[in-house]
Amino acid sequence: MKKILLFTAILSLLFFACKKNNNNSSTAHVTVKLTDAPGAFDAVILNIKSVVVVTNNGEHTLNVNGGPIDILRFRLGKDTVLADQDIPAGTIQQIRLVLNDSGNRVIIGGISYDLTTPSGQTSGVKLNVHDNLTAGIAYTMLLDFDAAQSIVLTGNGKYILKPVIRAIPQAVSGALTGTVSPIAASPKVYAITGTDTVGTVTDASGKFYFPGLAAGTYNVQFVPVSPYAVKTVPGITVVNGAVKDMGTVTITQ
Repeated sequence: MKKILLFTAILSLLFFACKKNNNNSSTAHVTVKLTDAPGAFDAVILNIKSVVVVTNNGEHTLNVNGGPIDILRFRLGKDTVLADQDIPAGTIQQIRLVLNDSGNRVIIGGISYDLTTPSGQTSGVKLNVHDNLTAGIAYTMLLDFDAAQSIVLTGNGKYILKPVIRAIPQAVSGALTGTVSPIAASPKVYAITGTDTVGTVTDASGKFYFPGLAAGTYNVQFVPVSPYAVKTVPGITVVNGAVKDMGTVTITQ
């Protein structure tokens, strides 16, 4: 299976009133989406129970939003969100798509047929994926379901679901960090791009951290306590899938 990395941008418009542990993020935000390659069916209904992300830190179960879905509604560039959750950062080793025991069916010529899955309902449909999840970065895992190859008609007229799915990891944000000196300056820190501003504060060691930033160029402004002076560092570039470290930023009086 050929793994394709797609990088798309999202923009956070939220002001983060961060606590100390926000500056030492150890999780990555993962959104799992499902899309479909067309098949010659009226509908393909999957009753998905959960998505399991297996990393070097263990197995992490993501509960699925909603009930059974007709995957044929999500083709030609359309997709739907299955699950959305923070998990510990690490290296992805496998994705498992776990189906419920019933409610999986295919509709052909207006007639509904049950879909049986040899192993999908128990251990899950296994997709081998090798990609790193960096702390503070948001990712989308796109599951590209090939309906035409996934549904098999047996000799006795029954239909079996043997999913052919391509997993496409997408880093959809970057992160920004650094350390303020002296610690006593205790500034509020703002990452500014265009008319959008994201804010945070430094922790007890002077460190600041912006998770989930959209790719782009930022002016980073430091607004310290008196008698220290406001400072702006222009032209800081954030890219998807990476943490930009500004190093030590010195605040003067």
